[in-house]
Order: sequence, then C-alpha cells, then structure tokens
Amino acid sequence: MMYSGFKGFIFDMDGTLLNTLPDMVLITNEVLELEGFPPHTDEEILTFVGDGVKSLILQAIPDGASDEQVNRIVANFRSHYSDHGVNLSKQFDGMEDVLAQLKQQGKKLGIMSNKFEAGVFAVRDRYFPGLFDATHGESDVIPRKPDPTGILACVEEMGLTPNECIYFGDSHGDMLAAHNAGVTACAVKWGYQPLAMLESAQPDAWAETPQDILKFA
Repeated sequence: MMYSGFKGFIFDMDGTLLNTLPDMVLITNEVLELEGFPPHTDEEILTFVGDGVKSLILQAIPDGASDEQVNRIVANFRSHYSDHGVNLSKQFDGMEDVLAQLKQQGKKLGIMSNKFEAGVFAVRDRYFPGLFDATHGESDVIPRKPDPTGILACVEEMGLTPNECIYFGDSHGDMLAAHNAGVTACAVKWGYQPLAMLESAQPDAWAETPQDILKFA
C-alpha cells in the first residue's frame, strides 16, 4: 500500500531525528563514575537506550546497586543532560532540509520521545528552534512508548486526527506506539535498533534515508 498526503509528521528523537548517542555515552559514564561504577562502551550503551533514562541506568549499573543509588544516578543524569547533554548530538544527514521542506509545505510537525521531557525540550530548542508544533517526552502525564498518550497529545495539539498523521521511529516500541495511537507507523533504517526487531513490530512503511520522509507528504 502507498502512503502519502499526511498533514502531520511526528518523530521519535534519539536515533530518528538526531544521533544523540555520543552525548548519551558521555553522560552515562560520567554519572556512573560519580558512584565509582565502571564505564560502558558505545556499543553497550547503544543497547540500553530507547526506553527512558531509568531503564538505561538500570541496565548500566552493576548488580547489587541500591535503590538510593539508582535514584541518585538518574537525578544526576538529568542534571548533567540539562547542563551539557546536547553538545555532541547531530542531525542525521539531510534531516534539516527535510524538516524545512515539510514546514514550507504547511505540514504540522511533532516530537514524541521516551527521553524525559525537559531533555526533549533542551534538544528541540538547540537544534530545531521554532520548528515543531507539538513536543512531548516522558513526564508525570505522558508515559513512555509504546503507550500512545504522547503521540495522541501531539495529534490533538496539531489540530489533526490520527489517520492524518504518520509517526517515524527507529525502535520496536515506536512502531507499537504508532499502532496503538492509530497513526501510520513508519520505521527508519538509519537508527539504533536492529532491523529485525523493527520488522517484528510490523511497520506500515519504511524510510531508507531522511529524504524518503518527503514521499509521505
């Protein structure tokens, strides 16, 4: 089936709009070091990301860490991220032009990420100032994906309906969230998760490169 003519384009952030892994590696290892815990490689941390900060930390810490340590490391991660968490991140090649073209065509743009919401805002304001019509991350009122709440909030704030929107993501959870929200689910091939895992979530469509996003306009 061919999909096109969407009015709303909603994106995951880490691994979809931006390569944020260098910052995630730096900050994760910084906060682990504060507790005297060993660091992890880029490849290891890549397997930890995608389900929010606490999930990342729980996978990164050694067995036997206390709840108090977990809470302190999560708090330190958020603090370090707010201070310098976007310095090494970069938009994927061509993404800036793609988003500009969508905006010129009058499309509504949204972000729904599993990153904590203050972190999402910091990244958005650094790399996409004034570009997005709706932005959400994990918060007290927005659960992590695959819960559809954040995507549906974006749809509502953009003044659209789910069938007018498409969601782009690089993870199994992204595709499930899109299905749960009733929007078209498009898997991107340049992100962090293995393609086999993405395929298992049965995306409606695929994007090989950021430029492919324009074919859905």
